[in-house]
Amino acid sequence: MIYRSKAPLRIGLAGGGTDVSPYSDVYGGAILNATISLSAYASIEPLDTETIIIEALDRKEQQQFSFATSLPVDGKLDVLKGVYNRIQKDYGLVKTGFRLSTFVDAPAGSGLGTSSTLVVAVLGAFVEMLKLPLGDYDIAHLAYQVEREDLQLAGGKQDQYAATFGGVNFMEFYGDDKVIVNPLRIRPEYMHELENNLVLYFTATSRESAAIIKEQVKNVQDKNEQSIEAMHQLKEQSKMMKEALLRGRLNEIGEILNFGFEQKRRMAHNISNNTIEAIYDAAKKAGATGGKISGAGGGGFMIFYCPGNSRYAVIETLNSFGGAVKQYNFTRYGLTSWVG
Repeated sequence: MIYRSKAPLRIGLAGGGTDVSPYSDVYGGAILNATISLSAYASIEPLDTETIIIEALDRKEQQQFSFATSLPVDGKLDVLKGVYNRIQKDYGLVKTGFRLSTFVDAPAGSGLGTSSTLVVAVLGAFVEMLKLPLGDYDIAHLAYQVEREDLQLAGGKQDQYAATFGGVNFMEFYGDDKVIVNPLRIRPEYMHELENNLVLYFTATSRESAAIIKEQVKNVQDKNEQSIEAMHQLKEQSKMMKEALLRGRLNEIGEILNFGFEQKRRMAHNISNNTIEAIYDAAKKAGATGGKISGAGGGGFMIFYCPGNSRYAVIETLNSFGGAVKQYNFTRYGLTSWVG
């Protein structure tokens, strides 16, 4: 018997960065994101031996341990070990050896929330195996605790909730780890048009988001007016995006994305760079009306809004930079688990 789960990656459409403490604690944050048909997968196979095997199949990494209630966090497969350690600390229900296998459809550091989504997927497999009575908010918050508290990984809160809930959501973030997920009921034809016009492009570079996020955090702590004002504007951008999608004003999406791109560059250094700027400018010259860097910035995926039939010219231009356009669909469902 194998306990399986999958959780979707996400595209952040507006408000990125306002889910990061201390900004969200002091001012309140707001983000609009949508899950896509790229996922993180986890499988747990109970073993008859007192052995724990953890492996990331996409990265060809594996570690093996004698059964213990806590595994060493040493820089190798820490996300997987962190989930197991938290499950044992809180519930202590795993009594035998097992094989935990994972796979992610996008590389780490790509800006689609891969690490957090992987945590959610692994949690989902353990919840399925142990029959834990946890709801969506419980799982998302537990994933946040594993990453931000147990493993001390820098980042925000949106990815854990996007992966768990799925669909298009307007999320609000407040102090004391309070999060409100507002699912948006957007007309299907609006979503089809958005999907058609929104090009997802991998720059062929991954980045370490922690350094960028740490600078962003420091800017808020130091009361850097430019950085804080940029975050205020990004929070407003999320509300603009919500209204445009709900009302079907898709012709405004590119301009709203462009507004956010300009604001995000003011939050911290290294969010953008010469390569990203060149790609962005070329995409706009080819017909895109706006775009954004996915995630913390510095590399990974970018998205571009291409109205009419401009997507084809934009894709041709993007391909000349040596990256790759990634096909995707929007998805309605979040974390899913089952027995194989």
